[in-house]
Amino acid sequence: MSPPARPKGEYRGATREGTPSTPPGRPKGEYRSATREGTPSTPPGRPKGEYRSAKREGTPTTPPGRSKGAYRSAQREGTPASPRANQIAGLASAIAEIRALQHPADSLLHDFFRRHKAMGQHDRAFIADGVFAYFRRRRSLEALAQTQRPMRLALAVLVRELGIGTREWDGVIGNEDALWLREFKARLATSLPAAVAADLPDWLWERLGAAYGDAERGALAHAWLASAPLDLRINPLKTTRDDARAALAASGIDAQPTPYSPLGLRIAGRPSLARHTLFVSGALEVQDEGSQLVGYLVAPKRSEMVVDFCAGAGGKTLLLGALMRSQGRLYAFDTHDRRLANLKPRLARSGLSNVHPQLIAHERDTKIKRLAGKIDRVLVDAPCTGFGTLRRNPDLKWRQQESAIAELARKQQSILAAAATLVKPGGRLVYATCSVLPDENDVVVAAFLAAHPAFSRGDAAADLARAGIGLDTGPALRLLPHKHGCDGFYAEVLTRIA
Repeated sequence: MSPPARPKGEYRGATREGTPSTPPGRPKGEYRSATREGTPSTPPGRPKGEYRSAKREGTPTTPPGRSKGAYRSAQREGTPASPRANQIAGLASAIAEIRALQHPADSLLHDFFRRHKAMGQHDRAFIADGVFAYFRRRRSLEALAQTQRPMRLALAVLVRELGIGTREWDGVIGNEDALWLREFKARLATSLPAAVAADLPDWLWERLGAAYGDAERGALAHAWLASAPLDLRINPLKTTRDDARAALAASGIDAQPTPYSPLGLRIAGRPSLARHTLFVSGALEVQDEGSQLVGYLVAPKRSEMVVDFCAGAGGKTLLLGALMRSQGRLYAFDTHDRRLANLKPRLARSGLSNVHPQLIAHERDTKIKRLAGKIDRVLVDAPCTGFGTLRRNPDLKWRQQESAIAELARKQQSILAAAATLVKPGGRLVYATCSVLPDENDVVVAAFLAAHPAFSRGDAAADLARAGIGLDTGPALRLLPHKHGCDGFYAEVLTRIA
């Protein structure tokens, strides 16, 4: 599910799964997502393509919000411990150009690097780290900085967020900025209002409090201030988790099993994986563990007909096809031909022969009507605010407006109702978002059930247990980064009983 700003099909975007990202300088496939799709490669300043949207699928990439560790590793490879004047100026220039957020931050950063082709790899890594650190902590940084001057915001990011010392900055910044920096450092212990300290808009802070209470809201907001790890998913048609782990270890990459998904691996840091044999061969994909768990709720069987109603970059499509052992028939619907085009190379690498991408005009397309009442399992990964992915996409909290939620909910209800027409009696409909807001989750499902008495709620915990996954968040799947280590997700299993 993706935020409205980068819709996938008509309804969504991607960003959490995909192929490893593309090198800085050439547009990525589509993850954004990659971020979600495309050819593997980890650019030091995630180019656009996809996550954005990568939101969740695609090629391995360096997620938005590369943590300070990323720059520090670059330091070990040659970047000076103290930034050069041109690096600081570059960061200030990037903040000045991107901060208005007319488009997703990773897309804007990609365009920025295209206009500054002379920048080297380490300079790009430095700027990418700084830009996403700025968006992650934008509100508190600007409150403490008491200015919106890009140069001073860049200095604030370097000192407070990237932990770069200033002892050797003589001659790097001017006397006036040096004086301001000393004053800024003296203000770092200043107490800030709760929403400002949490680096969230007031409206989102209030909504989270109403939904989760003070303690849970604080823990969730704190989790969003860190960058996410890199989650991978093996292709069970081509490898096992143990074999993939061993192959990564042989390349010097430490991958640990994810705590819940039987197919997942988790990597701390951002190693370059784009040309790794496992990715080139289709044995490994980038996919957040939460996204993987949603696929297990669909629980497709080998001989069934299955639909991924908002397929986008196809991360969940590929998982469903693998769970079906490349048998049966799996339709991947989307309203954007570019996204479906980006699925093709990933599909070819995967070795799946049961996936059928279908471009549709809207959720009432005749292609959908022809399949009415014939489908065993339907997944709706609906468009949403994407707030569950704020560790990866910190700019979303500044781009999304509270007024958009009601319109999103109407779209979600319309898509869910259209997808329900496909389900045969006894079939399954799974509704999922990467949002943590009840208005996009429980409220949408409650309205659907009230209008569709032929459907009843299932039990997500029981379905996961049948797959050997010991995770019980109740009848609905509710994932939160501070509790489960993955992106925030919501999913409900709905069964057609008549």
